[in-house]
Amino acid sequence: MQFEALRSEPDGPRVRTDEGRLKLQVIDDAVVRVVATERDSITEPSTDSPMIVEQPPADVDWSVTDGESTVTLETDALRVDLAKDTCALTWRDADGELLVREPRDGGKELRPVDVAELAGENAATPAETLERGAYSTKLSLEFAANEAIYGLGQHDDGIANYRGHDQHLYQHNTKVAMPAFVSTRGYGFLFDSYSLSTFRDDRHGTYFWSECVDELDFYFVSGPELDDVVSGFRRLTGAATMLPKWSYGYVQSKERYTSQDALLAVVDEYRDREIPLDCIVQDWQYWPDSTEDDPDFESWGGPEGDWGRWGQKSFEPSRFPDPDALTDELHERNVRLMLSIWPNMITGEDHEEMAAAGHLLDDGDLSAPDNEVHYYDVFSEDARELYWNQAEEGLFSHGIDAWWADSTEPYNPDWGLEDPLEPEQRLELIASDYKRVFDPAYTNAYSLYQAKGLYEGQRSTTEEKRVLNLTRSGYPGQQRYGAVTWSGDVEATWDRFEKQIADGLQFTATGNPKWTLDIGAFFVEDNTDEEFYANGDFDDGHEDLGYRELYTRWFQFGAFLPLFRSHGTNTPREMWRFGEPGDRTYDTLVKFDELRYRLLPYIYSLAGWETRDEYTMFRHLAFEFREDNRVHEIGDQFMFGPALLVCPVTEPMYYGPGSTPLEGRATAREVYLPDGTEWYDFWTGERYEGGQTILADAPLEKLPLFVRSGSVVPMGPIVQHAGERPDAPWTLRVYPGRDGSFELYEDAGDGYAYEDGEYAVTPVTWDESAGELSIGDREGWFPELTETREFRIVPVERGVGTGVDEAESQTTVTYDGSETTVDVGR
Repeated sequence: MQFEALRSEPDGPRVRTDEGRLKLQVIDDAVVRVVATERDSITEPSTDSPMIVEQPPADVDWSVTDGESTVTLETDALRVDLAKDTCALTWRDADGELLVREPRDGGKELRPVDVAELAGENAATPAETLERGAYSTKLSLEFAANEAIYGLGQHDDGIANYRGHDQHLYQHNTKVAMPAFVSTRGYGFLFDSYSLSTFRDDRHGTYFWSECVDELDFYFVSGPELDDVVSGFRRLTGAATMLPKWSYGYVQSKERYTSQDALLAVVDEYRDREIPLDCIVQDWQYWPDSTEDDPDFESWGGPEGDWGRWGQKSFEPSRFPDPDALTDELHERNVRLMLSIWPNMITGEDHEEMAAAGHLLDDGDLSAPDNEVHYYDVFSEDARELYWNQAEEGLFSHGIDAWWADSTEPYNPDWGLEDPLEPEQRLELIASDYKRVFDPAYTNAYSLYQAKGLYEGQRSTTEEKRVLNLTRSGYPGQQRYGAVTWSGDVEATWDRFEKQIADGLQFTATGNPKWTLDIGAFFVEDNTDEEFYANGDFDDGHEDLGYRELYTRWFQFGAFLPLFRSHGTNTPREMWRFGEPGDRTYDTLVKFDELRYRLLPYIYSLAGWETRDEYTMFRHLAFEFREDNRVHEIGDQFMFGPALLVCPVTEPMYYGPGSTPLEGRATAREVYLPDGTEWYDFWTGERYEGGQTILADAPLEKLPLFVRSGSVVPMGPIVQHAGERPDAPWTLRVYPGRDGSFELYEDAGDGYAYEDGEYAVTPVTWDESAGELSIGDREGWFPELTETREFRIVPVERGVGTGVDEAESQTTVTYDGSETTVDVGR
């Protein structure tokens, strides 16, 4: 590809090459879009993107220089050089320091493809839609030796740093494709592609490939910090919405509660035991039972028993006789109801209505023989509206508080096999099946459209209840639809647990901050003689002391995720199933549940930052310490907000499967404390220098947890639900050693008035040299605001201001919204 001519448009330069056209579009100082095609022109403006929100005209100064051998685009934050002989691009920061480059001979490759030929025997997509040309594209890059790469989604493999690895991007249960990555050199790439894709950094080269796109279309985002890069991703794909405040409390789920009475009995037990709880989840099969005329699922290899009218959006009256009374009684107990909802459906009124409207995908036998089960066509706006109307009439109108949108990949063809496939075989099978149903250019986009439909439907119905959609897949932009991705149906093994930590961190590095998992894993027992993926290690379930240990460690990890939720099959998940008061496991579960509630002022403030400031709550260590090379390969520690370093225990110390005692195991784990700051042990107040690895005490009752010096951590009282005692005193734990600050965020906790400015922020500043804490003037207001609040200020030291309990030695101030400064008398 060689340069031929240059012209400038208001948003950036355009280049004619000997092979087509190249567009450099300035989005802002730190973001430049690159579009390449072999056609004679690039559509202006480019085709609307499901991923990218409408961008305002760039209000930024930029310049382009047409040199002898190079065309250079410059903004205040970024420089892009284009070599005229190959059109290879090089990205540099404002000081001219190299960030990343294409290979010298050029890195942009476009190969024409016939979409209809790629689709093959596709009966679900109109033929006229498929009769078009597109490109298979590849962008090759040259990384520096010491940079680390994060992102690409969640891929069930525990890779901590993608250097030296490859990753196929497709949607699958336990696998979430996100075409974006960031680098510790302070930049990121976001690809506007929805097709099957592959990232490689191995012997085959370093590149990002997409199978079917209209043009090579990507965004380069400059940092320098990873927060800056993710902020750029979020500006492109949309702000993360605020979730309801109650969703940051504890969410109890299992597969499954069988009746209205069963749900209420569990909630009553939580309330009687005074264990904090905010939400209970009803999994599948609440819908009407089958009739004699319904298909026999067992005949085609389905599980034994009655699946009922799967996907019908209404309740079975014999088991859920009064849904209105159910939600009323739950709400009286200050508990919300999340409900499983599926995009596939079988015989029933919803199925018939969708079929009559022509909104079911003709997927042959991918779901079941003889077209017994269909997924609805989320790519159709009319189908999404009909789906919402069904959900609103049959479910939401009865007081449902949140959605659990299961199976949004939506196909998992290899899960019917006895043995797992190798990665390339699995890709081939899944690619073949997906393209039998979807346009090859949109095989990864089902979940994005499903989330869009639920969000827009609920927003059109009410502004008083925030959308919360727990979903099993994801794509860039989904955060603007109130969606939280969970990691899917993983198995209960220590190896899988450890991998989940890195998998989640890779997901949030792509710009979507909302991720969670099934605490304790979905599959607990070993059923690999029937299903290769159902290979848990604990056939005795919650009675197994080995599983109790694993569950406790998983629960400790889950307490520091955006959504704190236990779920799974094979064995119950309620806390009292693991013991009674005085038992080690039970007491530890309750302790970490109570810690979660004490941290709600901190957590909800972080949620506000995610919406207002494009922040990421659950974050890789490199977000805070990217220049410390020792954090680059760490996938089993993370930051929870700016203050808390969380170090889950990922090896058994006491018991193996079958309650087998383990001898000689140390009850400690190695922890790396990042350089550049001091650290406090959250449980003891002991202070450590950064830049070292320590052996941290980690008996079952204790998750190694450290706090960065200079942190101010707001904490509330132990409450039974997130809305209890809104005017209660808050503690401000101060961790001396350096200056620090924190911004408290508050709003009504539900509804969308915050979008109109109904929220309040309060800056808190710690002055290390003066030993003073300042609580600044409150900015903003909302009707439910606690105008006057008591703050208890606790400078942390050894044995003071530690653990879950309140500190005895406190300085108290009554804050009325006006600035106040407290000398803590250190």
